[in-house]
Amino acid sequence: MALTLNQEQQMLRDSAQAFLNESAPVAHLRALRDARDAQGFSRELWSNFGDMGFAGVMIPEAHGGVALGVLEAGQIAEQLGHTLTPSPFLSSAVLAASALVRGGTPAQQTHWLPKIASGSAVAALAVDEHSKHRPSAISTQARAHGSGYQLDGEKTFVVDGHIADLLVVAARTDGRSSEGIAGDQVTLFLVDPKAPGVTIERSLQVDSHNAARLRLSGVQLQADAMLGSAAAAHQGGALLEAVLDTGRAVLAAHLVGIADEVFERTQTYLKERKQFDRLIGEFQSLQHRMAMLYTDIELARAMTLRAFEALSADAQNDKTRAIVSAAKARACTSVNLAVCEAVQMHGGMGMTDAFDIGLFMKRARVTQEWLGDANFHADRFARLSGY
Repeated sequence: MALTLNQEQQMLRDSAQAFLNESAPVAHLRALRDARDAQGFSRELWSNFGDMGFAGVMIPEAHGGVALGVLEAGQIAEQLGHTLTPSPFLSSAVLAASALVRGGTPAQQTHWLPKIASGSAVAALAVDEHSKHRPSAISTQARAHGSGYQLDGEKTFVVDGHIADLLVVAARTDGRSSEGIAGDQVTLFLVDPKAPGVTIERSLQVDSHNAARLRLSGVQLQADAMLGSAAAAHQGGALLEAVLDTGRAVLAAHLVGIADEVFERTQTYLKERKQFDRLIGEFQSLQHRMAMLYTDIELARAMTLRAFEALSADAQNDKTRAIVSAAKARACTSVNLAVCEAVQMHGGMGMTDAFDIGLFMKRARVTQEWLGDANFHADRFARLSGY
């Protein structure tokens, strides 16, 4: 695959761009934030995502989706970065849908995938348990109980957890913790958020997007709540790794979208703002900084497309994992540079809420942490590369 989009992918990108610019610009986020909306997103808008085919972008046609792939999901996520639209796309249409498509039984897929594709249901993945992304430190326990399992533990930063109709929970099934996720002893479970013993507390994030804390206390699950057949018990590590890498690549595209938008807004500002009777865009020092920023963003975009290429080949190996980590790390550093430069070049006004630049900075900071920041992925890349 060339590191460019074909005509169909460009059309999807343009369609997502037009839809979001019209239906959910940055003003949509501001309205939800200022109203202190209890759900933090628009269910009507999410239903429209389903009608447009965006919510089912990674779901097979047999289950109501459009059967595209991770690259196409990345194009939608990138446009979400341009508008900062609060939606369950990344948590539900990418992470949870990927888990069900890859590991679900026919019955589980038939029950949930059409609902996710149509936008009538929201699903969320619950993995992390610490202040930083550490999927190797899963402590939530799933113990055999009768013919099923009992779940006990806590999860943090469950994106869209408080609005979810389904939780996909990673738990350890061998009675131990901190054994890594690449091997056995991890199992994924489908959990009803309303089940006895499940407590969900919404977390108010700085970027005004949704997340929650999840507590599981003696949650009783039937055997069919396990994601996959009985043979999948204790074997969910490889599945979880693949799902996380899919999410990481799509998040990298989302970060590229944020960086691209703040670059465009800053470029426009430099062409309008005057200082000492001159447009500040005429100052060579600012031109150099913008040229360096443009190059940095394009490098992140190319690395993200390379990650999509590797994932599309469906090669679950260390090389693919390293490429995904390189893309996420590069996207994190590029977006950080972009938002910092944008605030600096906007001057004092860049720090005010009247300008949208601060909203992009907040979203960039939160998204960098989701599924691993630049340091996490630089370390992972080094280890996977044999260092």
